[in-house]
Order: sequence, then structure tokens, then C-alpha cells
Amino acid sequence: MKNDFASAMRRATQLVRAGNPSDATEIIQATLGAAGLPKHNAPLEDNPATLHRSKIGRGLRSTLAGLAARSNTPAARGADATEPDLPHGARFDSGKFTCAAGSRAYHLYIPDLKGAQPAGLILMLHGCTQTPIDFAKGTGMNQLADAHGLIVVYPAQSRRANMQSCWNWFTPADQMRDAGEPAILAGLVRQIQRTHDVPEGRSFVAGLSAGAAMAVIMGRTYPETFAAVGAHSGLPYKSAHDMRSAFATMGATGPSSTNAVPHPTIIFHGDADQTVHARNGQRIADDAAVPGPQMLEDGMTAGRKFTRSTALSPSGSAVVEHWTITGLGHAWSGGNKAGSYTAPTGPDASAEMVRFFLDLPLKDA
Repeated sequence: MKNDFASAMRRATQLVRAGNPSDATEIIQATLGAAGLPKHNAPLEDNPATLHRSKIGRGLRSTLAGLAARSNTPAARGADATEPDLPHGARFDSGKFTCAAGSRAYHLYIPDLKGAQPAGLILMLHGCTQTPIDFAKGTGMNQLADAHGLIVVYPAQSRRANMQSCWNWFTPADQMRDAGEPAILAGLVRQIQRTHDVPEGRSFVAGLSAGAAMAVIMGRTYPETFAAVGAHSGLPYKSAHDMRSAFATMGATGPSSTNAVPHPTIIFHGDADQTVHARNGQRIADDAAVPGPQMLEDGMTAGRKFTRSTALSPSGSAVVEHWTITGLGHAWSGGNKAGSYTAPTGPDASAEMVRFFLDLPLKDA
């Protein structure tokens, strides 16, 4: 029975963190019932064994309630909500985009371009429990935007759409073009492209965890809008269709991918990631690469070893870069500790993504 309870708690914890407390509660209740324990406030028998099992049941319910409560704390949602300091002439605006598929709030970082056209746009998709401000601080992408003349848009997942603010990458309705979250995000980017005169072929999408999984979806469903994808600790396209298959994929026990379509992609994944197995990074790379030569490089940066595999196009330009970071868990490599889910050591994922994006040749070049 102890193993059953432990297994139930693991599944329930995963469900709570993924924003599905109702299914988590059902698992706990079913486990209690299968063990002959009272599910709610049923009277207890005057039997020491029954009393002991009931205490276990109350402990499980209390733990589950505690997980749900902790998931709503500011620390769990991404800590400090104070907006970052801005350089002279820069703006960090907030707004809300609405279309037929729905609406999302967002933050938009515009550096001091001094009247020039932006060099490009990056759509940054946060992970579960994070916020746009938290993600901006942790990735340091605003500072890179200053250096390269980029506009960065940080949409916020709605708590109504997902209780833990996860993008719904595992839902079939949110994996297709002209529907659900992809339609909202693509519409938002297109609006900003028009408003701020973003050059053709210079819009990109990147994300962490669930945000990385949604970034992969955006690159697949709107390849004409997003010239390249950056996926940190993410998951392959259509690798899940519900919550159960999502957990299987996160643990790398899901089915092999059959969704290969070449698209410029840079991938970062820690080989010690206990939330999303590193094998998913390889699956993203396999889906995005084209047949052709590959280069393999081992190195060390900022205290962490890494392996970088680069798939080249026939012309010799990089189509896919896959970075595997030794000892890195579920965190943004080279990130700033001012944000959540960051690791200050290791290659600077943000800088490498920007480099990869801006080095891509224009399609008509």
C-alpha cells in the first residue's frame, strides 16, 4: 500500500504543477478509496490500523492542499513582480491582444532605436508559474535587445486557460494553425510586426519548458511568421494529446516522433533535467534537421561542460543547433538569478539564441 500511495502522490504532484488540481484530487480520492480509507469526513472505526490508515489519508489530502496553495504563492509564480529598470529611451509597455480565438495580456520591450528600424522581433514564451516580468529578468533578453536593436514581446498565459500559467502545448486544440493559443500568439506578433515595421523574415520565437513546447508549435504552424525557434527544456511537436500523454512525454516514455519538418531551431537542454527528460531535446532536433553534414563540439563555458551538435544545410549554414548542458537541471542556462528557473552557470542560452537567429540568411538572400 505504501508504494501505491507514493505513486499516487507523484502523479498528483505532477498534475497540480501542470495546473490540473481536479484530476490530482481524483487520483488521491481513488487511491484512498481503493485502500479502504475514508474519502471525506467519514466516521472512523475504533481500530488502530484503520486509524493509522486514516491519518495517512488525511496526510495525503493535506499535502495535496499544500501543493495547491504553494503553487499560488508569488515565489512559485516567479517571485519579484517589480518591473526592471529601463535604460534611457527604452520602453516596457503592457497591453492586451484580442482576436477570434481569444485574448492574452502581454509586455512589450522596445529599446531606444533612435529612429531606426528594429533588427527583428522575438516572441518569448514563459514556463509554468512564470510571468512575463519574471521571464524577462531571468533570461536577460531585454539587455540583448538593447545591444542588437530587437523588439521583444512577452505574452502572459491566462490563469483561466491554465491554472499554473502553463501554455497548453499538450491540447490538440492548441497544436494547430488558426485555432487556440497558436492563433492568439501569431495574431499578436503580426500586429506588432505591422505597428513597429519589423523586417520581413526577422521574427523569432523562443521559450522555456511548456513555453518551449509552444514555441516549437508556433514554428511548425506558422513557419512564414517565425523564421526560427529557440527551445529550452522543451518538448517535440504533437508529442502529447492530453495530460496523461504529456507526463509520458516529459519522462521520455512517450511514442517516437513522426513529425519531422525541417525548420531552423536552436535547442538547449540540461542532462540532469528531472522535469522534462533531456531526450526530448534530441527529439526536437531530429524533427527540425535536414539530411546533411553535422558537426559535434565539446566545450566548457562559465563552469559547465556542454556538447553542441550542429546540423548544416547544403549551403553550409546552421539549420539546427542542439546544446546539451552537463549537470544542468530544469533551468535557463546562463540566466539571471533575479528570475525563476535559471542557472547562472553554463552557456548563455539567450545570447546564443540571438546569435543563431540573427546569423540566419534571409530567404531571398
